[in-house]
Amino acid sequence: MDVVFDFDGTVALVTGASGALGGAVARAFYEAGASVAAADVVEPDDEDGFFESEEVRFYEGDFTDEGDVARIVDAVVSDFGRLDHLANIAGTWRGGTPVDETDADTFDFLFDVNLKTMFLASKHAVPHLRETEGSVVSVSARSSLEGGEGDGVYRASKAGVRLLTETIAEENRGVVRANAVMPSVIDTPMNREMMSDADFEKWVKPEEIARTVLALCSDATPVTSGAAVPVYGEA
Repeated sequence: MDVVFDFDGTVALVTGASGALGGAVARAFYEAGASVAAADVVEPDDEDGFFESEEVRFYEGDFTDEGDVARIVDAVVSDFGRLDHLANIAGTWRGGTPVDETDADTFDFLFDVNLKTMFLASKHAVPHLRETEGSVVSVSARSSLEGGEGDGVYRASKAGVRLLTETIAEENRGVVRANAVMPSVIDTPMNREMMSDADFEKWVKPEEIARTVLALCSDATPVTSGAAVPVYGEA
């Protein structure tokens, strides 16, 4: 069954929009009729001209910096007149060492990029989302559900995303819906390069995860809030 989303007249802010998953989410919102505010700390590789599309604007800024976040959210609302959806896609992975061999700088980096960006974007977006009875979708991870060898700090940062999602949902019950998605390995060029011997066919494509993000922002899930939705397929 084909599913068609209609986000006409709404505005979506997507962080991490220069990455594979963030770019897929931004494109999915645009194709569904939304105006898209695409944000990232680095400019996108815009080979297909997407970021020059009508109703798409790119905002460069560091979402670990509260000043940058406040500036961008205010600019989005000023430029588009409203904010309906926040997709917290910014994030990264680091691992390979046990806790007793992990640098404190790695801890700070992962919690900044994975959790602080989600916290700051949500903090500044939620007041505007209350006005539109909008939604927040953030990216946790399947591995956040349990401890594991070699990437415990990453897992902890993504577990924080889940818990903060539940908190935002509780604090805004009946007004703003907040949910998370939990990928495993995503089929991106970087992951293919890092794990060249893996079975890529089992990995989930960014476009598939993007459809779940849209579903959680849509009228199809009006009573779903505070959830962490698996999006890892067979990965």
